[in-house]
Amino acid sequence: MIAQDGEKRDMVVVRVPATSANVGVGFDCLGIALDLTATFLLSRSASGELEVDGCEERFRGEDNLVWTSYLAACEELGYEAEALKITILSPIPLSGGLGSSSTCVIAGVAGAMGLHGTYDSEACLEISTRIEGHPDNVAPAIMGGLVSSFVDGDETTSIRMDVAPNLRFIAVAPPYEVRTADARRVLPAEVPAATAVWQMGRCVAVVRALETGDAALLSKANRDKLHEPYRSKLIPDYEPLREAALAAGACAFMISGSGSTMLAVADGAERAAAVEAAIHDARPDFWLRNLRSNALGTTVELN
Repeated sequence: MIAQDGEKRDMVVVRVPATSANVGVGFDCLGIALDLTATFLLSRSASGELEVDGCEERFRGEDNLVWTSYLAACEELGYEAEALKITILSPIPLSGGLGSSSTCVIAGVAGAMGLHGTYDSEACLEISTRIEGHPDNVAPAIMGGLVSSFVDGDETTSIRMDVAPNLRFIAVAPPYEVRTADARRVLPAEVPAATAVWQMGRCVAVVRALETGDAALLSKANRDKLHEPYRSKLIPDYEPLREAALAAGACAFMISGSGSTMLAVADGAERAAAVEAAIHDARPDFWLRNLRSNALGTTVELN
């Protein structure tokens, strides 16, 4: 259902999938949507004051990311902002690497569109990218599937591709965070031309492997030299979990975003279950999910 411009509604329900940015060799350009979905209910506040439920106390104030994104979208779109009640139902861990902040940004922007007028996925992507500062998470979260993005000035170009259904993604999140600023700081300012060539060829191959479900090609191509050799040192459990996942049959293992979440890829349900069990045996107290790719992206239910 699509609202007409200027038509107001009392409540919208926005569902946004988790995402994994970089996808190994696709540094700052590739992202994939996963079937782990955060749900946001946005309605006009009966008290006339901002109300936020469903998240930690520290996120319930005026700096709540759903709320600030709603305000930014209203300002950009010319809507009159109103006090909201925001209910957040999210299974996505806050340790970093699965796009939890991007889901909040998109929820605020899509919520503003749904409450005050028309939800437009392209406009949502442009506004969300400006708020987030980059499209790597927001683009796949909005569009679903595997997305390659680049920004030219104020214009974001995102190309969506389907992910083969045989591939499973086992996400594991340690009980500690990697600060994005630290993850950026450890990267070299320049890379040799040979590294750039290495990366470009493998990035194209990884996209092809994910589209076709070619696990052997994914295993051969997904070997990053731009960021993982540096960022992995910020994640003490990266090496032992990588070894455990590959030994159990994973075709690839990578840092999700800038961490601390990591992502193993397996060909088929049987191998995915074996990889999941191996990771659980190695770190039984870590958050762990066996996921498919999400093809739907963000949805907005208007009430």
